[in-house]
Amino acid sequence: MKVSVENLEKSMAKLTIEIPEDKVEDAIQRAYLKERGKISVPGFRKGKVPRAMIEKMYGVAIFFEDAANTLISENYGKAVDESGIDIVSRPGIDIVQIAPGKPFIFTAEVAVRPEVKLGKYNGVTVTKIDTSVSDEEVDAEIKREAEKNARIVTVEGRAAENGDTVVIDYEGSVDGVPFDGGKAEGYSLELGSGSFIDGFEAQLVGKNAGDDVDVNVTFPEQYHAPELAGKPALFKVKIHEIKGKELPEINDEFAGDVSEFDTLAEYKEDVKKKLTERKENEAKGTKEDEAIQKIIDKSSMEIPEPMIDTQCESMIEEFASRITSQGLSFEQYLQFSGMNREKLMEQVRPEAVTRIKSSLVLEAIAKEENLVATDEDVDAEIEKMAGMYGMEADKLKEMVGDAEKKSMKKDIEIQKAVTFIMDNVKERAKAKSKAAKEATE
Repeated sequence: MKVSVENLEKSMAKLTIEIPEDKVEDAIQRAYLKERGKISVPGFRKGKVPRAMIEKMYGVAIFFEDAANTLISENYGKAVDESGIDIVSRPGIDIVQIAPGKPFIFTAEVAVRPEVKLGKYNGVTVTKIDTSVSDEEVDAEIKREAEKNARIVTVEGRAAENGDTVVIDYEGSVDGVPFDGGKAEGYSLELGSGSFIDGFEAQLVGKNAGDDVDVNVTFPEQYHAPELAGKPALFKVKIHEIKGKELPEINDEFAGDVSEFDTLAEYKEDVKKKLTERKENEAKGTKEDEAIQKIIDKSSMEIPEPMIDTQCESMIEEFASRITSQGLSFEQYLQFSGMNREKLMEQVRPEAVTRIKSSLVLEAIAKEENLVATDEDVDAEIEKMAGMYGMEADKLKEMVGDAEKKSMKKDIEIQKAVTFIMDNVKERAKAKSKAAKEATE
């Protein structure tokens, strides 16, 4: 195999890969053996037609496509390794030559990791964030916990309010004609939850048990049922019952029920500690993002379009995997949301560019500061993962291949770069607004 590399503009490169003629003949023969059972020729049983006869009847190129796909899949990865370039996109493949008795030649146009010219990264200034927790925040958190433990009781003597659950019968119609899925009896609906069409729940607020209510709504333009999308509908609603939340009294007994503590004072102290930890973690992430963005702004790099496309595709695949794990297919999500893959690509593009730039500057800093991931670092990461999965570290090590270890080393080096940056940042208080300045003068 021969591989040549041509450097193009904007961090692109073209690999020209030449495969010897004997490999081409082998690939064509394999394509023939795979496909011959599907080809009928008068006078021959299926699967017994000689290759020369098929090529005479259908042309010598009949097996070229399969052979080319085989040759590309078997040799592209080897060619990349031989080229020594750092490729960061899927290849754009073009076949230059395929013919019996001649070498197979194809090209692969790819994006290569762009050069980064780092700006200032040591001593970056970030905004100081207050992570103190007030008594009001503690009380609000405890109230949220109390609401989770609230009893649902039937309400009498008042109208329905947001937060109440109403038990209703309803039947919907468009232009006086009932539609599929528009009818239910004894349905429990929490007002203010946003579970029904926009405007439906609001029209039940202020109504009483026993009321008959005409609810007028308009289906969204992107509604999943096309026959209803954008159309006005009337729902005939009967309110049978109103249920409200009865919160438990917040005292020592409540603290004992919802926590490991015996007293409300101890429980409050623990809530404050956890809120503080949460705020500190959020502040840490916010300051890291601010510092990295400032470094990006002071640095320069030329990101090739195929690199961005590849990152977008990767993000969409991650999203599709999350959707599938929740029991909804990616195709169903696209249908219900009114999106398509092209719109989704455009939507994730800004985040994809940010991820690429962040990764590139952090890799450059790691290289500049010689922040290297050691085998011990990888072993420690594997042990941490083993603890998360409830596995023995040695068994997990056996499962982790060289490619995974290489990826882990890269992630560790990036994290070391983040740590280096944050160990050297300077914090400054957030500038007061004009109104705040005037109030203190």
